[in-house]
Amino acid sequence: MSHWRLFYHVVWGTKRHEALIDAARADVIERSIRATCHDLSVILHAVGFMPDHVHVVVSIPPRHALSTVVQKLKGESTHLLNHAAGRDGVDWFAWQPGYGITSFSERSLADVMAYVQNQREHHSDNSLWPLYEILERQPALSC
Repeated sequence: MSHWRLFYHVVWGTKRHEALIDAARADVIERSIRATCHDLSVILHAVGFMPDHVHVVVSIPPRHALSTVVQKLKGESTHLLNHAAGRDGVDWFAWQPGYGITSFSERSLADVMAYVQNQREHHSDNSLWPLYEILERQPALSC
């Protein structure tokens, strides 16, 4: 078995940044994220929700492409949300196409987990960590 220690913070938002994630939907999304992580042997360290976006802290085995794992996390949760709502194929819930992902060291794990688990507090008192709030690629700066 290979040895690996890889830590990632991933954030993605709802389509059009709509405030669609209430407590019931957060429960469904978290259940889906946990199941997907289990199926892929991804270690889930923390999950945090805001009405228009999700943060996760994960360790992803090197055998998986990061983009594939994020695609599965988003896709499976969308499917479960829409199926659980009984919409019969009407895609009323969707994520935006992009996401943000940042790697960090193991010594930062406890701090990043605490940040993710306390999203509402960080948003309400404006103590955000800007790097962990980027949902998609920013335009390149010109020199």
